[in-house]
Amino acid sequence: MMIKHVSPVFVEFIPDQIEEGNLYISEQYNTVIHKCCCGCGEEVVTPLSPVDWRLVKGARGISLYPSIGNWSYQCKSHYFIRDNQILWAEQMSPQQIRRVQQKDFQDKERHIAYLNSNRDDALKQPAQKHVDVPSFIGLIRTVWRFVKSKFVRRR
Repeated sequence: MMIKHVSPVFVEFIPDQIEEGNLYISEQYNTVIHKCCCGCGEEVVTPLSPVDWRLVKGARGISLYPSIGNWSYQCKSHYFIRDNQILWAEQMSPQQIRRVQQKDFQDKERHIAYLNSNRDDALKQPAQKHVDVPSFIGLIRTVWRFVKSKFVRRR
């Protein structure tokens, strides 16, 4: 059954069981997860970062930017989440999907190069920045649980 709206659920850790229609948001670990809105049951992870997705809390609900394109899933669904509502986008051709994926990859490469150049500059300066190691470790744990769950046999 296609989902028409989602209910935001703010959590510290992503739960083991993801319920359809809920948008689980861990601001601490910059991760949002939900079941695909087409009804296929796939879990959709949207990491929050300058080169992935951006979460906007508005007066009427939660929005994620840019759109959700589930290209690696069989459903190939494509939709927007705006003010808790699901707005369906047109299907994209394999060529269009490939172009979007290439652009995303290039954006990430540029962002990593930018971060690395700043890191190199910072290494030349006296240490002044605080690194939040517990948050990074929690993010790694969340990602690991998600990846591990994909390989667990379901009965």
